[in-house]
Amino acid sequence: MNIFRLCGDMAHLSSIMLLLLKIHGMQSCQGISLKTQELYALVFFTRYLDLFTNYVSLYNTLMKLVFLIATFSIVYRMRYDKVIKVTYERESDSFPRHVSLVVPCLLLAVINHNYGLLMILWAFSIFLEAVAALPQLILLQQTRKIDKITANYVVLLGSYRAFYILNWIYRYFTEPIWIPAFVWVSGLVQTGIYCVFFWNCRHSSVKVKEKSSCSDPRVSCNRGCQRGSSAS
Repeated sequence: MNIFRLCGDMAHLSSIMLLLLKIHGMQSCQGISLKTQELYALVFFTRYLDLFTNYVSLYNTLMKLVFLIATFSIVYRMRYDKVIKVTYERESDSFPRHVSLVVPCLLLAVINHNYGLLMILWAFSIFLEAVAALPQLILLQQTRKIDKITANYVVLLGSYRAFYILNWIYRYFTEPIWIPAFVWVSGLVQTGIYCVFFWNCRHSSVKVKEKSSCSDPRVSCNRGCQRGSSAS
């Protein structure tokens, strides 16, 4: 364990905790892409299949469990919670994730890795994580307004990946390990996607909202307070 990996893990954990704060505390998932959360759930599920067969450390096991439970909890509440699912911006979250992301990543993993099912699924999770945030970033570009929690969530995700690249560089020079080239490439692609998004935000009309324009946080601002008033 080095400081770069620890910082990366804490940034990643903080990003998930922010989402849980928004969903469970504010009873809203406005601005959050369900498709990205489902992709991350698939990433964690396929990557952590060795959870109970390959023990590394208590820290490693606990982090895996937290990421799995928290991400599946987010997906479940966005899909099935009667209050929260009303705030989901389904029309804006329209990226074709299966055809554009899941299938190509699976084909890449199968073609390039013939080392058994677990290794194929691990490689698939690496490829998919590199692009899993695309639906989220595209949703924010389309809506043009980002609340502070969602903005901080995206920043923390980008920080997590940046710290992990520093972690790989540090380990390359200090430990006798071999990191596959596709892991480096995937990490750089993911970091590049965030850099492009942040650059576009800085030079476009995307704005960070101080607070929702609706008085009821359970109702999406797209449908406005009209739904809230009609419900009452």
